Formats: sequence, C-alpha cells, structure tokens
Amino acid sequence: MEETTPVRQQHRFNTDRLHRYLSAKSLVSNNDTFTVRQYSAGQSNPSFLIQTPSKSYVLRKKPPGELLPGAHQVGREYQVQKALFSAGFPVPQPLLHSTDVEVIGTEFYLMEHVKGRIFRDLRLPGVSPAERTALYVAAVEVLAKLHSLDLASLKLEGYGRGAGYCKRQVSTWTKQYHAAAHKDIPAMNELSNWLMKNLPASDNEVTLVHGDFRLDNLIFHPTEARVVAVLDWELSTTGQPLADLAYFLMPHYWPRSLHIISTMGIPSVADLTSIYCRCRGIPSSLPELNFYLALSVFKMAGIAQGIYARHLLGNASAPKADLFGQCVEPLAKVALQLVQSLPVGPTEHTLFLQTAKGQAVLQEVKDFMRQYILPAQEICLSTWTFNSVMKGFERAGLWNLFLPAVSGLSQLDYAYIAEETGRCIFAPEVFNCQAPDTGNMEVLHMFGSEEQKKKWLEPLLKGEIRSCFCMTEPNVASSDATNMECTLRRDENSYIVNGKKWWSSGAGSSQCKVAIVMCKSSSQDVSNRHGQHSMILVPMDTPGVKLIRPLTVFGQDDAVHGGHFEVHFENVRVPASNIILGEGRGFEIAQGRLGPGRLHHCMRAVGLAEFALELLCQRAASRRTFGKKLYQHEVVAHWIAECRLMIEQARLLTLHAAHALDTVGSRAARKQISMIKVAAARMACKVVDCAMQVYGGAGVSADFPLAQMYSYARTLRFADGPDEVHLSSIAYQELKDQLKKAQAKL
Repeated sequence: MEETTPVRQQHRFNTDRLHRYLSAKSLVSNNDTFTVRQYSAGQSNPSFLIQTPSKSYVLRKKPPGELLPGAHQVGREYQVQKALFSAGFPVPQPLLHSTDVEVIGTEFYLMEHVKGRIFRDLRLPGVSPAERTALYVAAVEVLAKLHSLDLASLKLEGYGRGAGYCKRQVSTWTKQYHAAAHKDIPAMNELSNWLMKNLPASDNEVTLVHGDFRLDNLIFHPTEARVVAVLDWELSTTGQPLADLAYFLMPHYWPRSLHIISTMGIPSVADLTSIYCRCRGIPSSLPELNFYLALSVFKMAGIAQGIYARHLLGNASAPKADLFGQCVEPLAKVALQLVQSLPVGPTEHTLFLQTAKGQAVLQEVKDFMRQYILPAQEICLSTWTFNSVMKGFERAGLWNLFLPAVSGLSQLDYAYIAEETGRCIFAPEVFNCQAPDTGNMEVLHMFGSEEQKKKWLEPLLKGEIRSCFCMTEPNVASSDATNMECTLRRDENSYIVNGKKWWSSGAGSSQCKVAIVMCKSSSQDVSNRHGQHSMILVPMDTPGVKLIRPLTVFGQDDAVHGGHFEVHFENVRVPASNIILGEGRGFEIAQGRLGPGRLHHCMRAVGLAEFALELLCQRAASRRTFGKKLYQHEVVAHWIAECRLMIEQARLLTLHAAHALDTVGSRAARKQISMIKVAAARMACKVVDCAMQVYGGAGVSADFPLAQMYSYARTLRFADGPDEVHLSSIAYQELKDQLKKAQAKL
C-alpha cells in the first residue's frame, strides 16, 4: 500500500490551481475528481501522489521557506530523468517542469506514477532469503548499468563539473554541514579534516552518479527481483562512481545492533562489490573503498544535520525530522572507525587459486544462482522442469562447465563452481552439469569412438537428450563390482545383454535416450577379476529394455532428475560398434570416469552443507526456548561451530584433491579422491542432521529442503562406492606410501 498521508500543514498549496494548470497541459480533465496526498518518505524535496479516476502522477517540489544555497534543485532532477528515460534506463517518465511559483508556490516537476515495491526496511521483512539476495543483486546491477552509461550519448556533458569530484564533495558537504550546524561536533570536524587530507590520488573518472543510491530509492517489480524505477535524483551529478557504490554498501557498516547484515540472504560487501565490478568490467580490488565509505557516512551525517536544521526552521518534509539531530555525531564516529580499518574488498585466496577464467565464470554462476535459481528452489523444487531460459547458457559460456576440454576450466576451477551449484538440488541441470550425464559424457569424451561421440556425446553436450548409467544390481553385493551378474555376449556383429540393474538414476526421464551398461563379458579370461567387465551403449528404445519400477529414497519419490529405476535387460541386442573402448576395459573406464565425478559430488556436498548451515543459523536466530534464542544455548552454539569446522576441513581436502587431479591425474590422486568421498559425505550428513535437529519437526517436513538434502547426503555414503571400500583403499595406499618412505630411509 502507498505510504501517503494528508498534505502536511507546512506543505499545503492551492490544489484547485494545480488542477487547472494540469488540465491546461492536457494531463487531466477539468471534470476529473482530483486528489492530492503527500508521501510519508522523503526528507528533502516534498513528494505528492496526484490521482484522478484514470491517471496517477507524482509531483516533487521545492520545500517552502529559506533554503541552503544550491540545494533542492528540482530542475536538475527533471533534466537527468528526462535524459535517462530517453536512454531506456529505469526511471519514471518525466512529464513537465514548471518554474512558475504562482501555480503552487514553488518550482516543481511532474512524472509518471510507477507501480511496484519499495522497501523502507533494508532487511526486507516478509521476503524469503533467496529473494532477498536476488533483490540486492538486482540493485547493484542497475547501479553498475547507470555508471556504464555514456555522458555524451545522454547529452549531459555539462551536468556536473567533471574530475576532482572527491575534493568537491568533501568541500561541499563540509560547507553544508557548517551552514546547518546547531552545535559544535568535534567528530564531524575531525572527519572532514581526515577526508580532505586523504583524497584519492586519482580522481579523474567521471560518470553519471546518483548521489543518494539506496535500496529505498528503488521501485522493484511487484513480483520479480527487477528494478523498474530509480527515484530521487536531487543529488545526482557527474563524478566518481565508487562514491555511489560505497553509499549503497554503507548499511553493512552500521552498528551491529541494527541487525542489517545479519539478516539471512543479504549478500556480503565482497559479493556485492564483485558483482558490481564484473558488470562494469573493472578489477574487483578496490583499495580506496574505505575512503568512499567514510565520505558516504560524512554525507549522510551532513544530510541529517540539514534535515534537523529545516525542522528548526519549521519547513522539514517529514514529521520525524526532529530525530535527525541525534544521528549526526554517532555517524561521524562510525566513519572515523572506518578510516582506521583495513581496505575492504573481496578476500584474496592464496591457496588453491583459480584461473582468471575460472574466477569470472564462478562469479557469473553465483550471480545467476542468486537471482534466479535460489528463488525458484522455494516454489518449484517438486515440479522442476528444464526451462527454455536455460538454453541461453550455451551461448553465455555457462554450459558443460564440468568438462575441461569443452569449458577450458581446470578441475580446481570447476570444484568451486560445483560447490555453488550444490546449494540447490536442481542447479547442476541448469548448467548441463548433472549426474549421471556428466560421468557418461566424460566416458564418451575420453573413451568413445568418433561414431559414438557424434551419435550420443554431441546431443548430450547440447542438452538435447539425457542418459543413465546402469551398474548396481539388486541380487548381488554391488560394493564389489566383480560380483556383477549382467552378461554381455558377442553374436556376430552384435552384442546381447542380459541382466538386472537398479538405482539407474535418470532412467525414467522422457529425455533419457541411452544407457551406459556395465556388463560381465562371457568371452573374457575369468582369472582376471578386473578384466572381465565391459561398458556398452544401449539405446533406451531397444527391444528388451524394460523399466520395471521407480525406487523411493527413505520412502519418498526422488524424481527431480527422472527418478531411480530398476531396469531389466532381456536379450537386448545392440550393434558391436556400441562397445566402449573394447571388451574387458570396463574397470579401466570406470576409474577414469569416477575420479572427476566423485570430486564433483563432494564439492556439491560442501555447497549443500553451507546452505544447511545457513538455514540452521537462520532458525537459531529466530526461535526462542526457555527464555532465550536457540543460538544462545551453548549446545546449539557448539553445533554451529562444529559445522563450520567440518565444512572448512572438507572443502580444503576436496580442493586439494582437485589440485591433484589437475597436476598428477586420476590414477595418482586415488587416495585423495577416496579421502574426500568419505569425509565430504560424513560431513554433509552431520551438518544437515544438526540443522534438522534445530528445526525439529519442520526439519523432516516438505516445508523445508532439509529432508531432501539429508537423503542426498546419506546416499552419498554408498553411491560411487561405500565408505568402507574407500577406507580400505585409503589404508592400502597409506601403507604403500609409508613403506616407500621406510625403504627410502634405509
């Protein structure tokens, strides 16, 4: 609902005269019912909602009475909005500007009324954490768009005074503050002096700057995380764009008692800065950001002093203007603390460094996750279908990121991306990086013939079809793959497959067109336990391929990717050319396939655990038992700490394995891969279990994703090999390594 009140006493004007004036301009009819209400917000230029039965407008005017020199220039607002609207930037359409004080007593301008959401509370109450993130991302993206506009194209070259913006700003706000000050505040004097003595060495960049870019000066689409209008251009000029960014980030540095940055879903300064820099195509390291933050707080303190001065003069625009005098000194002290702190910017990781391309792609993935996927997770998890919007990812370079030969990324690069996609069950599919297709595509890429690649790999890489992998069997202990009973028999130019498989993930998808089936070759030497098995391509529409039933996980359907199916192969005949690499090469292929695949699973588990910990902290901070918040109970606090420890340990171990894959290859990295397979699955189970315990009954319900997250984490302890097999492998490799060291000492 619009936050309006009857026009306040000090701002009343002749509405009949305004009605006649607008009628003469053909904006309203003389016969229309004409109402005027004042917006509650707006501490500078008073704003009014003008309504007739068919139209709505917004009027902004100068306040009456004595004003500070150079302030309240509504004509400049009109000029810049007109230029921006013509360029397609989201602002309300400006309709007219009047300097005739006979109409309503002061200069004013009129613009269209834009419908949407305005958030006065920066914590965005009533909005989900995922949408909260998307809204903040949309805000910083539109700021970057503003700073990327060309002044010449806008015809605003003379709108400001160009280079030297920072010095002018410090000087201007110092003068404004002293002109409005009602008492001496030493902190303001100290801050002003520091700013003037520490001006940036280079102050030559000039773009259009808003001057008051805040979340509550934005109108968001009624249902989408999209900015439809940027408001309040009174302080706009040309100058240093980082001043706008710092002003937007300023609430992150307010006293912790205000709980702004602790609200779930609000991105960190590092994330917002990184998104802004990527959108503008500039380096993400901003060593002078603290200066701009201090300047922003100084400016806000000056604005607060000016509002209080207008209160003393009796012409303030808002009813609570008397409170602003109390804010000036605390704000100045916050700024002085900022200038004594270290430069702010994205943390530079010196361990397990990504390539430049990897960093850029990761940021694009993070941005898309925040803006689209995480909000979608809350409403369509059970009914997820591949959206046509995702088809553009192939062109955008966010497609098949898991495959180094296609994406140009290292395993270490993709490990960070896999962690990010692990925060949502269906996110990997959005980027065509979902299991089991990733493993199957790796098999075909590394071991497939040219014919097999053309027929199956190419459509898989394009996302046109899906596939499944058939290895586990219902009648044997599949942790020992040599127990396999599914047979492969050569018959002239064909192979005949007979056997039963289950837990064939994705087999029920309508897009699943081919299976890679692991079989025991009847023609191979039985004395060679690991040389009897083969992998063969079986089209799903081949006669004899039967989908028997979908399997449930903990009794629940898990069909988000096409379900886990029991599949029978009854005298299934396929061409001999469908064999991959050759008979008896199945274990060789499996080892090449499972190394990267296990890495991807483990990093997704880290991402899943991060999301579970976020949910845990959110619940612990919002619920009370026995007179205090849940996190204030020591046992819950310890759970939070233990979860953080486990996540960091698993992440570092997995990144080390990714580095080993890149540098020494799958075979030499077997021990590291087995270690992460055990550690990551255990960690994810424990973290999600702690989160479920904090949520209580809600944690096992479908109202929250924790139950589904737990089923994924728990099955990871035996998918791609049970923990016990990996532990035996780790022990064997460790003993071998220790023996080598002992022999070396001798």
